[in-house]
Amino acid sequence: MTDEILDLVNEHDEVISSLSRNNIYKQKLKNFRVVNAILVNVDNEIWLPIRNKNKTLFPLSLDTSVGGHVKSGESYSQALFRETKEELNIDLASCPFSFLFELNPNVHLTSAFMHVYKIFWSGAISPNYNTEDIESGKWYEVSEAISLIEEGTKCKSDLPLILKKLIRKC
Repeated sequence: MTDEILDLVNEHDEVISSLSRNNIYKQKLKNFRVVNAILVNVDNEIWLPIRNKNKTLFPLSLDTSVGGHVKSGESYSQALFRETKEELNIDLASCPFSFLFELNPNVHLTSAFMHVYKIFWSGAISPNYNTEDIESGKWYEVSEAISLIEEGTKCKSDLPLILKKLIRKC
C-alpha cells in the first residue's frame, strides 16, 4: 500500500498543508482528519469489530464499525463513503446514515480531528466485512461495550469517548 497523503488542518479544522500519513505518525501530529461510524441495528445494538492482527496500530483491539483517514482533498463525507465500502462492503448511497458529532484533539484529547456518524443497519446479521481490516465483529448494547472496555478489553484509543458520547445520543 502506498503512503497516503493527508491534509493538515489548523485549530478551526481548515486545511493548511498536507503530509504523508507515515510522517504524520512519526511526528505524532494530531492536526489531521479522520472519520468514524457506528453501525446500529433495529434493536439499537451497535456492531463493533476486532481489528485484524496484522494492523500496525491497535491490532486485535475493539474499534468503531468504520474508521479511516480523510485523504488530502477529500471531505469527511467522501471519506465515510469510501471507508464504509472498503471495510464493510456497504454502499451508503443505499443505506441511511446521519452525522452524530465532531471531536477536536485540542478540546477532547482525541487522536485527530474527527467526524462521527451513525449508520442504520436493517438487521441483526453482521455486515460482509473486509477480513484484511477486521478479524471478527459482534453486536453489543452500548453500555455492554463500555463495560467491557472499562474491564480491560483492548480497544482503539478514541473508542471509549466515542461510545460515551454515543450513549447520550441513543
